[in-house]
Amino acid sequence: MRALIDRYIDAYNRMDVAAMLTTMHREVIFENYAGGTLTVRTIGIDELRHLAESSRHLFSARRQTITGYSEAVGTAHVQILFEGTFAIDLPNGVRAGQSIVMNGRSEFRERDGLLIHIADHSD
Repeated sequence: MRALIDRYIDAYNRMDVAAMLTTMHREVIFENYAGGTLTVRTIGIDELRHLAESSRHLFSARRQTITGYSEAVGTAHVQILFEGTFAIDLPNGVRAGQSIVMNGRSEFRERDGLLIHIADHSD
């Protein structure tokens, strides 16, 4: 599963949505949690494509780096360092050019050699 996750993260870092989606099962579920609260959930590759394409413009640059990795009972647990530079001003006061660095974790599951579930967690 590690090689599949590496392919996904490489495509994410390049902002290559088409390449990201080649790692996904058509029934993929993506979830994002901030502070333990579910903020986004997509079901199926079409919903994930829409989310990825519509949010790509938020950052002029972004990078996820794996800082830890383990697998247990069919789930990969990945520690992630996220670094990004905002491309646009946001309503919450964040300005274009401002950078963010944060630690998070992601959980991945696969089916038929493709990612079927991704859950991103940040504090």
